[in-house]
Amino acid sequence: MNYQQLSVLYPTIKIQYNDALANYTYTKTGGKADVTAFPKTVEEVKTIVDWARNQEVPLTILGNASNLIVRDGGIRGIVMILTDLDSVAATEDGKIIADSGARLIDVSYRALTEKLTGLEFACGIPGSIGGAVYMNAGAYGGEVKEVITSVDVITRDGEFKTLTNEECEFSYRHSIFQSSADIVLTVTFQLTDGEPIAIKEEMMHLTELREEKQPLEYPSCGSVFKRPVGYYTGKLIQDAGLQGYRIGGAEISRKHAGFIVNVDHATATDYTDMIEFIQQRIWELNKVELEPEVRIIGENPEITEN
Repeated sequence: MNYQQLSVLYPTIKIQYNDALANYTYTKTGGKADVTAFPKTVEEVKTIVDWARNQEVPLTILGNASNLIVRDGGIRGIVMILTDLDSVAATEDGKIIADSGARLIDVSYRALTEKLTGLEFACGIPGSIGGAVYMNAGAYGGEVKEVITSVDVITRDGEFKTLTNEECEFSYRHSIFQSSADIVLTVTFQLTDGEPIAIKEEMMHLTELREEKQPLEYPSCGSVFKRPVGYYTGKLIQDAGLQGYRIGGAEISRKHAGFIVNVDHATATDYTDMIEFIQQRIWELNKVELEPEVRIIGENPEITEN
């Protein structure tokens, strides 16, 4: 496939070749993509979707890549990164309309500016709006599903449609987008009028909790595992005596056992090996199956024989 023609056909779209995805992931790991494209408008998104479909080229969508591991073999085809699609607007009736590439943190602070309550829980979640919808992101007792009214998407066939909250099929760390492959473009949040001082105090409180408990000083993919019914993942790992355990440059955080941090030039393989190790050990000790919350994509690296 001659990907170079993309730059000739669509000179207004930022396109890069053989780009290391470690440049974009929060873990600072990940192999190369054949093509990375950074659309700035919905029209440019549709252009890339249509080209990929017509050329039968794989198309992978990324946002802020905060709860994501890209394997060291990278990703074939086009990786469309939506972080430049990031406008945020507020309406007079308490709605905030945000593009999928906008950061959830920024949207929560926009809500504060507009004196709207309902997104305080999200003030420390580093993902994009699109990623937050995809994962039904949540923290401190709140989830995005509670404040979303509709989601505008483009299908892989290049058609635009709007889904209601119910049609998104939200549940714990799940949405319909994990199976439908529709691409989130814009999300509408319905919030309520609040007291700015109270909103700000709650956001400051949650930020302090996050800084106190989470290893923000190191690259990581955030919370690695979903919470198993009846258990707390971090406590299971802590009680197993695994904090500080390393594989390569990846370490189970000494600060919060639910996090794997990149302490010394870790690879994505270090991360995936660590995830498998934790799953095996917790099953051996507790007969509890840990399901990854982090999304793992891409190809394994080629093994070369000496």
